Amino acid sequence: MSRADGTGVVAVDLVVVWCLAAAAIVAALGLLWRLTRGVRQIVGRVDEFVDDWNGTPGRAGVPGRPGVMARLDGIESRLGAVEHELHPNSGGSLRDAVDRVDVRTQQLTDQT
Repeated sequence: MSRADGTGVVAVDLVVVWCLAAAAIVAALGLLWRLTRGVRQIVGRVDEFVDDWNGTPGRAGVPGRPGVMARLDGIESRLGAVEHELHPNSGGSLRDAVDRVDVRTQQLTDQT
């Protein structure tokens, strides 16, 4: 009988085999746990991104947050209002007011 055949005691050989099998199962479960933990973290981050993109409705005690497209629409609206003030139009824009002040200042300097 060679050393590779076991110890010769059947009970000891069975305990060794079962211990090795248990260790392999525990190692496989540990690897599976680490893998699922990483996947859960990635899924959580993707879920947060989707919530930020789409927005979240308000709930008791927590105000809702608009999504990216709604926020971009608000930014474009405000930018349009600012741009309206920067170009001459019917006389009510900031640019028209600056032009009127410039004309009056030029008239005052011409008079003095």
